[in-house]
Amino acid sequence: MTSTAALAADSAGAPLKPTTIERRALRDEDVRIDVKFAGICHSDIHQVREEWGTAIFPMVPGHEIAGVVSEVGSGVTSYQVGDRVGVGCMVDSCGECDFCRSGEEQYCDKGAVMTYNGLGYDGEPTLGGYSQEVVVSDRFVLRIPDGLGLDVAAPLLCAGITTYSPLKRWGAGPGKKVAVIGMGGLGHMAVQIADKLGAEVSVLSRTMAKQEQGAELGADHYYATSDADTLKSLRNSFDLIINTVSADLEMDRYVALLRPLGALVNVGLPSNPYQVTPGGLVGEGRTLAGSNIGGIPQTQEMLDFCAEHGIGAVIETISADQVDEAYDRVVDSDVRYRFVIDTATIAAG
Repeated sequence: MTSTAALAADSAGAPLKPTTIERRALRDEDVRIDVKFAGICHSDIHQVREEWGTAIFPMVPGHEIAGVVSEVGSGVTSYQVGDRVGVGCMVDSCGECDFCRSGEEQYCDKGAVMTYNGLGYDGEPTLGGYSQEVVVSDRFVLRIPDGLGLDVAAPLLCAGITTYSPLKRWGAGPGKKVAVIGMGGLGHMAVQIADKLGAEVSVLSRTMAKQEQGAELGADHYYATSDADTLKSLRNSFDLIINTVSADLEMDRYVALLRPLGALVNVGLPSNPYQVTPGGLVGEGRTLAGSNIGGIPQTQEMLDFCAEHGIGAVIETISADQVDEAYDRVVDSDVRYRFVIDTATIAAG
């Protein structure tokens, strides 16, 4: 076991405080990583505040992790000390089921082990990336290409793959009209990726406040959803809509924006059920779907794609003592577009 500094919440809704945690001794297949940056995902806030059901405390959040390899186990051949790497939402899976063998570990029959607020197959709670060190099986380590800064790469390990996966699955590309609902931490990544995939990209946002930056990130069009007439004018317009927000939406209004055979894919998690009129789907052969993160192979594909096309998260780097304030600002949509913690500022508790 080795000790490392981390930020932990002792109970639901408690502030994150510096502490010292133990990481396991290196197994043959393990990689030890010096964490340099950890992104703040809205799901961190939901889980620290126990808004998604019973959670495990003390909790060290963080599944957008970027750093440098400091040590490898005796059986590791894919990585060596000094490599630039990342860790996303998962740290283990059975490796044997159909989903694991096909590179879709997030759907593991046994249940993928989440990076934090989860239990490993040994029964030990997992502790995440708001720390200065993690130890992870080499199967769940991603290589960060040299063309990506570690700070702007960290959010790609969740926000990047969460949007890249449905854009690829539903065929975003040349000749396709893609709309992104919301331009926050997830949405600003969806806009960049859809643009570089070759699609015609529109942003559907409550107001026009982010129009200029939307254009800078690759949006061809920008619309205010608070204007009922605007939504009416966009009916039957899009092949694919990616809904990145967790707000409660009048889903029928957005389904109506799809062209025949189009798909509306949800990656946000609202607290209340959607209300959908079946006729809006059936009559035009439309699809209403959800999408999880991607598997490890697709996550590596996403990182390589982002490096090739110069895509990174738009970030605000903060120190460890600013995390609680950052949580409140995320809830208030007061960030453009992702907070990233400089883990060097975490002091041992």
